Amino acid sequence: MQTLLKPRPVTHSVYANVPSSRVSRRAGAVMTGIATLFLLVDSVGKLIPTHPAVEFTVRLGFPQSTVQLIGIILLGCLILYVVPRTSVLGAVLLTGYLGGAVAAQLRVGSPLLSTTLFPIYVGVLVWGGITLREERLRALFPLRR
Repeated sequence: MQTLLKPRPVTHSVYANVPSSRVSRRAGAVMTGIATLFLLVDSVGKLIPTHPAVEFTVRLGFPQSTVQLIGIILLGCLILYVVPRTSVLGAVLLTGYLGGAVAAQLRVGSPLLSTTLFPIYVGVLVWGGITLREERLRALFPLRR
């Protein structure tokens, strides 16, 4: 009986039987680093709390009293993401967090490409980075020809 945790060969995949290259792992590390730095600055700005972070969060309709809690939640998700053993769980949780950010931006009518979709761009970095670094994840979600 095969389990989800045990790697198994995928026969109809672009990645089938192709070990991850050093270049793809490095590209994944760079993408992960960019996403991590952005999210770390955002969470620390909410934890301290800095005036721009508080002002921006209040402008989105959140009470000022929740800014530090939002920073704690983001930092917790980010810690799970950067720890290799829990990185997939962290990516899933960050996806939920970033989805909420898109919803908040849509609610206040922010510009679409520059502001509202920015969390989607960060999510692409998060999932692109982990997919390039983690061979088992590519086997779980293979690209088909």
